[in-house]
Amino acid sequence: MHNLRSIAIAAAGIVVLAIAAVFTVSLTLIAGAVLTLTLAARMLTLRSKKAPVYAKAKTQGQAREIRVWNDGRGTIIDL
Repeated sequence: MHNLRSIAIAAAGIVVLAIAAVFTVSLTLIAGAVLTLTLAARMLTLRSKKAPVYAKAKTQGQAREIRVWNDGRGTIIDL
């Protein structure tokens, strides 16, 4: 009887480990599928071209002077 109980406990432990392994593998496959679908969706979506942005100096009725000087390391242009 003692030997039969040990076999039953060992079988129950193996079953619990098998269930844990199946659960872990299924979660891994689900996470991989979600990440794959997300990546595929990002690759297939059309990306619009960004329009260039042109900056203009705000002058109030008068033109700013452009300052140019050389500091020994290169020419500096202050717009």
